[in-house]
Amino acid sequence: MRGVGLTRKFRRETELAKGWLRDDPVGAEQEEAITLVESTHSRKKELAQVLLQKVLSYQREQEQLNKGKPLAFRVGLSGPPGAGKSTFIECFGKMLTERGHTVSVLAVDPSSSTSGGSLLGDKTRMTELSRDANAYIRPSPTRGTLGGVTRTTNEAILLCEGGGYDIVLVETVGVGQSEFAVADMVDMFVLLLPPAGGDELQGIKRGIIEMADLVVVTKADGDLVVPARRIQAEYVSALKLLRKRSKVWKPKVMRISAKTGEGISDMWDKMTEFRDLVLMSGELLTKRRKQQKVWMWNLIQENMAGSRCTAESIQRQTSVCDNSSSLSVCLPWINSDKVLHVPKANCLNPEVS
Repeated sequence: MRGVGLTRKFRRETELAKGWLRDDPVGAEQEEAITLVESTHSRKKELAQVLLQKVLSYQREQEQLNKGKPLAFRVGLSGPPGAGKSTFIECFGKMLTERGHTVSVLAVDPSSSTSGGSLLGDKTRMTELSRDANAYIRPSPTRGTLGGVTRTTNEAILLCEGGGYDIVLVETVGVGQSEFAVADMVDMFVLLLPPAGGDELQGIKRGIIEMADLVVVTKADGDLVVPARRIQAEYVSALKLLRKRSKVWKPKVMRISAKTGEGISDMWDKMTEFRDLVLMSGELLTKRRKQQKVWMWNLIQENMAGSRCTAESIQRQTSVCDNSSSLSVCLPWINSDKVLHVPKANCLNPEVS
């Protein structure tokens, strides 16, 4: 009987993969699809690849119809604990849905070291946005993954875009040595900071500041207006000393208040200005291609333990993949599988190309 139950379950997941793009996925379908890609079960991982390949193919077709423009704007939101990320996202998300956008929020929570489950439950802290028909919130535990993002955040972003959401917000944990890993997944990286200075300011890693396209000082209301202005001035000065990463965009520093709504609309104007500039210059598409390679490399490193290939052969095969036109049309894990599962002779014989 157990085998029959598993067969039925796999059949349902196959149907989900085939029918994902037939209608706009809502509610339980979204949850089921992302749960599928988060699974570590070998059979479910195969079904997840079918689903994601269909989503990617659909996206390619729609982008061609859209003259090469990406269908969604991916935004990473990071910051230290106490920056008010969840409060900001609820206010910001409501403004976007009121303007006709569809918003997906991937809220990555710290995990319990015992159960691996989520500790904070971001969805419960965004009650109004979670009830909005044009918004979708998916809290996911990190399960020990460094970087403030989960092992399958890239896949979840792809699914949200395939589900018709034109804005995807990725909120990170805000702790950990590799917090800025989210910058390798999004179009724009926004750093949220509370109105504090001194030791608190020194606690923000220089590397994270360098990755920020927009620095936002939150809670700029009431008695915190003056401290917020001071922090804004300090970061304006600090950013002048950092290396410029874009030819068309200079990182900005803003003040906002999710409590009063002040600065939220202006912040969105700056974000759309950034998106338009990097899209017109070609930087956005170049960035996304580089991100796919980073994604592929991360998958290779994650799965190297089970591969029979040597480091040298993996490097050689990766170079072939990098130079192949298939990189632009295949999912990163398909390329990583090509690298890690080449014929045994190619792995053992460095002369074979």
